[in-house]
Amino acid sequence: MPNDACEPRIVLTVAEAARVLGVGRNQVYAAVRRGELPSLQVGRRLLISRTALEELVDLQAGPCPAQREGGEASSVRG
Repeated sequence: MPNDACEPRIVLTVAEAARVLGVGRNQVYAAVRRGELPSLQVGRRLLISRTALEELVDLQAGPCPAQREGGEASSVRG
């Protein structure tokens, strides 16, 4: 049996997802309830896919500055 310890898991527990996002568990549960974060229930465990987390972050972050500025990234000069 190969050692899968080096490969990241494709699903996370609510506590792990909260840690990755830097928020509390209650916020993750609330996002699941609102339908913002898809989840999978296995028995009593609620699991969140890494892909769903990445998509949530991408959606919340919006387009990158280069896309908002018509293709050119603006720089801040101080």
